[in-house]
Amino acid sequence: MRWERKQGRGIPLILFVLLGLFSGCVSPENKLKPELPVELPPSEKVGSVEVGESADDSIVPVAVVPGSPVVRHGDEIVVAGQLFRTGNPVVLWLDENGYDGYRVERRYAEFTEADWKSSAAANSALTTPNRYSLRSATLTAAEKEDRRSGSWNLTELQEVVDQLILHYDVSGTSRQCFERLHDDRGLSIHFMIDVDGTIYQTLDLKEKAWHATFANSRSVGIEIAHMGAYPDPEHAVLERWYDVSAEEGAKLTIPEEAHPNSVMNLDYSERPARKDIISGEINGQQLWQYDFTEEQYRALAHLAATLHVVFPRMTLDFPRDAGGELLLNTFSKSEWEQFSGLLGHYHVQTNKIDPGPATQWERIVREARALLGQPLETPPTPAEESSPEPSSENL
Repeated sequence: MRWERKQGRGIPLILFVLLGLFSGCVSPENKLKPELPVELPPSEKVGSVEVGESADDSIVPVAVVPGSPVVRHGDEIVVAGQLFRTGNPVVLWLDENGYDGYRVERRYAEFTEADWKSSAAANSALTTPNRYSLRSATLTAAEKEDRRSGSWNLTELQEVVDQLILHYDVSGTSRQCFERLHDDRGLSIHFMIDVDGTIYQTLDLKEKAWHATFANSRSVGIEIAHMGAYPDPEHAVLERWYDVSAEEGAKLTIPEEAHPNSVMNLDYSERPARKDIISGEINGQQLWQYDFTEEQYRALAHLAATLHVVFPRMTLDFPRDAGGELLLNTFSKSEWEQFSGLLGHYHVQTNKIDPGPATQWERIVREARALLGQPLETPPTPAEESSPEPSSENL
């Protein structure tokens, strides 16, 4: 039993809690309104009784049933141990069917050969049990010592994270992506977005995932399930993964080895957001690519909007050239240092082309801003404070 002081004959706190749960339900029509945690008033604990601060001395009991589950909505992400709602389906590494980036064993190896010792012997690419590390690039020696155990608070993390890097996974499904990263390459990513728009989170965002070399310490990484862009529109991979008709355009056809049944919602559209193949130039290469699915764009917009609220320095905009159009090549060092917001893997590394020429950057930003009630066309003003200095570390 918990006791709280209250004024007069107001509604017991438990009713407020229940009302909050019902009013928090997400519908696609509602605007996303992620909220930062509210600091609760201090309380004095006496044994198993908790007494809250109040304007008078009246006391009302509030029942707490030991062992009662905490209600989740299925759309939360985890940042520094706190839950934030997105308005889009999310599966955490903690959940059934989740992908756990903290595990040291290989997820899809034979059970008797999946432990770290066996994995290291079988795969030379696996050089360390962990596939993540400390966001250490801008920390002092004292701060590194303090946070080496993962003891970040949200304010500390907000001072470090200001970039959201988009990748396509060249695996086609999130299940296949996790196997490639975790089991085969010893790498990691914070989020994966499957073809049906389900968001998978594999690590708390306080961790530095290994996905974009020197940009890792200040960034959040997303792998979008997609087979990539190619210099030939009739490339064998494209012909294998897409069934194209003159009337309806392209339809995604996932081969069995990519585990099509791992997709959570098999009723998804199965079609690119635009029916025809898209051509464009990235880092000097002419490329062809089919678009992401409608469900993936919805997930990207909701996740970008949520991360902008959680990390205010992460602006809802992308790299632009002098004419205001999407920058199609890698940043210079100084450009990267000064930029905060959404960017592609190719903006970080000259040897990369993802997320490819089909990516609708304007759409992602426009829809994310709309969810938050922000102006749709005018880019937000970049944060005035300087970005963290880059680090030479590659992991």
